[in-house]
Amino acid sequence: MRADRRRSLLECRNVDIGIESRTLVRGLNLQVPAGSMLVVLGPNGCGKSLSLHTFAGLRAAHAGELLISDRPLSAWTRRSLARELALLPQNVEDPFPANVLETVLLGRHPHIGHWQWESAADIAIATQALAAVGLCGYENRDIFTLSGGERRRAALAAVLAQDPRVFLLDEPTNQLDPNHQLEALQLLRARADAGGAVVVTLHDPNLAVRFADHALLIGRSGDWRWGSAAEILTSGNLSELYDTRFDDLHVAGRRVFFQA
Repeated sequence: MRADRRRSLLECRNVDIGIESRTLVRGLNLQVPAGSMLVVLGPNGCGKSLSLHTFAGLRAAHAGELLISDRPLSAWTRRSLARELALLPQNVEDPFPANVLETVLLGRHPHIGHWQWESAADIAIATQALAAVGLCGYENRDIFTLSGGERRRAALAAVLAQDPRVFLLDEPTNQLDPNHQLEALQLLRARADAGGAVVVTLHDPNLAVRFADHALLIGRSGDWRWGSAAEILTSGNLSELYDTRFDDLHVAGRRVFFQA
């Protein structure tokens, strides 16, 4: 994937995000350029998941304008948007019996014409995505026989198989053990480095500062901070965000945050 890294693939212009009559994020302005990863952090209930759903067009913004690849979100058809943007929700349901490969192939559906079956190329892409998340050999397993962490990795594989330019992932490391957390974020970092725009919500500021180019901190009162991860992810900002004291130190050339 080649892209102009100065080009914004996701942009918010004075966007208000909320549910029913309640506004959770006010006047959000940000850009996620091609080739970058944005990490969203904030306390429970601040609107992180709601923001991703709004970016994906599943909920309307209360105000302002959202653009995907320089086009207003409202100008995209659902099918064309699904080729450009993928969302990994916090909780993924698998309502129908299927094997793992069939589940991952759902990510290819935006690229398949009406009344057509998956091609050999689609199957190869899905198989490669399973290998990327460490599930090679699981293709014929019933999805319901997988552990929670394995199903999370299969859901990530479906997003990778969708092959969008904009990735929205709500707690992609949820239920993953430490090595798979790192592997998942390394995969997403690679998609960003290849010219994509990756937005992830996380709870761990150490993973955020390790992988992100930019950070968005969403507070409890509609307030937010956005900027480079190096400038935004500070012990002072984290202490204010989570209402608990954070300190930081440098270990092996890397900044590490801890609760004091």
